[in-house]
Amino acid sequence: MGSSEDQAYRLLNDYANGFMVSQVLFAACELGVFDLLAEAPGPLDVAAVAAGVRASAHGTELLLDICVSLKLLKVETRGGKAFYRNTELSSDYLTTVSPTSQCSMLKYMGRTSYRCWGHLADAVREGRNQYLETFGVPAEELFTAIYRSEGERLQFMQALQEVWSVNGRSVLTAFDLSVFPLMCDLGGGAGALAKECMSLYPGCKITVFDIPEVVWTAKQHFSFQEEEQIDFQEGVFVSVGKQRCVSRLLQGDWMFLGNEEDVMWFSSHSRKHPQLNTVCYS
Repeated sequence: MGSSEDQAYRLLNDYANGFMVSQVLFAACELGVFDLLAEAPGPLDVAAVAAGVRASAHGTELLLDICVSLKLLKVETRGGKAFYRNTELSSDYLTTVSPTSQCSMLKYMGRTSYRCWGHLADAVREGRNQYLETFGVPAEELFTAIYRSEGERLQFMQALQEVWSVNGRSVLTAFDLSVFPLMCDLGGGAGALAKECMSLYPGCKITVFDIPEVVWTAKQHFSFQEEEQIDFQEGVFVSVGKQRCVSRLLQGDWMFLGNEEDVMWFSSHSRKHPQLNTVCYS
């Protein structure tokens, strides 16, 4: 084969084998390899890692060596024995103690997203999600399946916290939001984006709107130092034709209208002409 054919074949192999790389990443996070190495006083050998994650020595060695090849771990040899430690990448994003950790998101992807993608051909044929085939959960609405148990709901909310801890600032600074004293994060989960917004615009007040189960989980499992300026409101999402409407379960003084791309928040305090007061949506 010529050089162009070689390059095309290598690209094809990269695509075909890409799922293996994802699984190595998911498995190492699930087993707690990066956390174990982060907590250790120094690099660990295979036996120590295997004991720490309660796995076979042979399987652990293979996993560690693959992580080295993916630049997720570093290895050094002393006395004919390999010792492993985290790279800067894994320390920043793959340890739960890091403020930029992405462990929960990766676990969600490995436990949920990855399994659904295994039914992609059926999803294309049928034009619907595959949560019923994958998890036995009928789901006309996506989040009914994502929140299929309290544990899965908490996992997904933690995952969103992690994503916004890294990406929230760039999203919120794409436009100057300082002119908006009132904002609402529609479907805001545990309020990660609201917290980031508060750090950028300390003078604003933010309402996080979500379904009752999510609001309850947020208050039970997540801490808030900005309680006076971040308010959680419970509500329901309903479909009316092509529009998505949101109604508060409490005193109905707000109305949200939107579709798949746009969300508008109208305050009841507006007079003749309601003013668009927010562009935050997750």
